Amino acid sequence: MKEISVAEITKTIKNLCIDSNYYLSDDIRNQLKKAREKETWDIAKGILDKILINADIAKNEKMPMCQDTGMTCVFIEIGQEVHIVGGSLEEAINKGVAAGYEEGFLRKSVVEDAINRVNTKDNTPAVIYYDIVPGDKLKITVAPKGFGSENMSQIKMLKPSDGLQGVKEFILKVVKEAGPNPCPPIVVGVGIGGTFDKATNLAKRAAVRPTDQENSNPFYADLEKELTQEINKLGIGPQGFGGRTTALAVNIETYPTHIAGLPVAVNINCHAARHASAEL
Repeated sequence: MKEISVAEITKTIKNLCIDSNYYLSDDIRNQLKKAREKETWDIAKGILDKILINADIAKNEKMPMCQDTGMTCVFIEIGQEVHIVGGSLEEAINKGVAAGYEEGFLRKSVVEDAINRVNTKDNTPAVIYYDIVPGDKLKITVAPKGFGSENMSQIKMLKPSDGLQGVKEFILKVVKEAGPNPCPPIVVGVGIGGTFDKATNLAKRAAVRPTDQENSNPFYADLEKELTQEINKLGIGPQGFGGRTTALAVNIETYPTHIAGLPVAVNINCHAARHASAEL
């Protein structure tokens, strides 16, 4: 049995909060560069150049890439042979988020109640997802989720008879309706299957999956490519000013579902698609 202290978890969460907001991940940077090379519209080229320059400034000056530093989503993969010692895991996570947002000078955007809207002043609580997995490791992924993109997300409980065509049409509809609001070029996370809540969870996980990792199922890998191409034909373009780059990637995650169901959720990420991971 491997023991991991809550103090180590808190420190790791703090650093991941800062790193994910300061440093553009390599997969997103590479996608932006590829998109820049393919663009033929001068305005789109210029915007992509500015996005990359902004990322370099954030990295070099150690400051957030965007003023919206998001609500902190934390994915915890706990090995079955791991024992958390020294206190509460959830408290350790939220303590790390609070420290990261304070020390990193990150905007605190969380309100304690959706109706009364009083700021919690430390960006907690985080939205935490737990998975028990084999092994003796604990993997942490922090994904600060800005709400310019989050607000553009949708779910649809399709009928099985809607089939693949219905799935495609819904995904394209969501992106069309989002338009320039989520700060394209976007990463489109799609969850297909499960229940109402499971589909949205899948979409969230898909939205933060590295864009250079395609679905392991060849059928869905091909569907990801097809949808990316179709979305990029919409002409929304970087920041909504037109061009060939509306989406950097479409990532799909799936799960078995009921014979009467076809849930589809779409969770949109902005061009930064912030995420950072560490393993203890």
